[in-house]
Amino acid sequence: MSMTMSAAIFKPATTQFPAAAFPTTTLSRPSFITCSSSTTTTFQTPSLSTTTADRLFNFAAGPATLPESVLLKAQSELYNWRGSGMSVMEMSHRGKEFLSIIQKAESDLRTLLNIPSDYSVLFLQGGATTQFAAIPLNICKPDDVVDFVVTGSWCDKAFKEANKYCKPKSIWSGKSEKYTKIPSFDLLEQTPGARYLHICANETIHGVEFKDYPTPINENEVLVADMSSNFCSKPVDVSRFGVIYAGAQKNVGPSGVTIVIIKSDLIGNAQPITPVMLDYKIHADNNSLYNTPPCYGIYMCGLVFEDLIAQGGLSEVEKKNIKKAGILYNAIDESKGFYRCPVEKNVRSLMNVPFTLAKSELEAEFIKEAAKEKMVQLKGHRSVGGMRASIYNAMPLAGVEKLVAFMKDFQAKHD
Repeated sequence: MSMTMSAAIFKPATTQFPAAAFPTTTLSRPSFITCSSSTTTTFQTPSLSTTTADRLFNFAAGPATLPESVLLKAQSELYNWRGSGMSVMEMSHRGKEFLSIIQKAESDLRTLLNIPSDYSVLFLQGGATTQFAAIPLNICKPDDVVDFVVTGSWCDKAFKEANKYCKPKSIWSGKSEKYTKIPSFDLLEQTPGARYLHICANETIHGVEFKDYPTPINENEVLVADMSSNFCSKPVDVSRFGVIYAGAQKNVGPSGVTIVIIKSDLIGNAQPITPVMLDYKIHADNNSLYNTPPCYGIYMCGLVFEDLIAQGGLSEVEKKNIKKAGILYNAIDESKGFYRCPVEKNVRSLMNVPFTLAKSELEAEFIKEAAKEKMVQLKGHRSVGGMRASIYNAMPLAGVEKLVAFMKDFQAKHD
């Protein structure tokens, strides 16, 4: 089955593997196992019961928080996936059970992003960083020029990696202004004959997000976007891009899964030196099953896709994200300088909110006190310092509201 075929052909085997209701009791296994040895070892079976009160508000940039409903669903299916008699972690990646999982995940992702039928969807390993090399190795020749708009650390890393496999050119960089803005597209001096134009749609470290996307000027040039930290946070016109790639561990799943959406006619042009595991054609021809993929991670991504669809799709998800970000940015802007966000307002990220305290000596105390209130991972990236609140899809409104209330209390004590 080709990955370029319409999503309509993918039908999950729901009748063969019926979805189990969430269990309300512990698993039907003995509560202990005794090993025959000189020492008796007892393994307690964990209870499936949990409460929201047990959970922290995790503001980590990635791996990041996951939807509570997804975690509970995965918990209920961990031991025996939908009557199959085994966990997803035990399944053959070529068996009918896992095939139904990966096909359903792709179908739901195609629905969420309205991915055209002439695009392939690949579930890979290696993180987005691996794609810094895979993209030039697959879609251009060693002498091809490619343009980069460098709006933050991740795009800068991609630019440096591309130097090994083609001739990248930085046509704009925000480094001198500490990556706080995005250029006007009219001012970009794109290179005639460039093979692709690369952007990072959302810079996780610096909190800069493209609100629209530039258009390559050349007929055969394509737009390539690293969307790792805002993937599936809002609708995107996939047809404007040649390649979209994302590490899943922000909005759509756990670490270990990389998603690549690529126009199918770009596949099959790999350089001779391209390693087998980086060759998009090999993965496309094998439906992302050339070797054992990150099966459990793909399963988790599938559950997240189902959750996003149940919320009403990405338009509804975007509304929630705008509301959450607005509350947090307003609190920063209305603090009379006690908190400051360095990013220009028109390109502030909905996902990653960096801010500093006017009294930098209070930052360590801010982090410590927030942790006591069960709000963690608020320390900024080591390269920039300050604070950073990552408020991805799965961060509930209550988490942002609690953070804002804490910020106001903290300011009242120290201002």
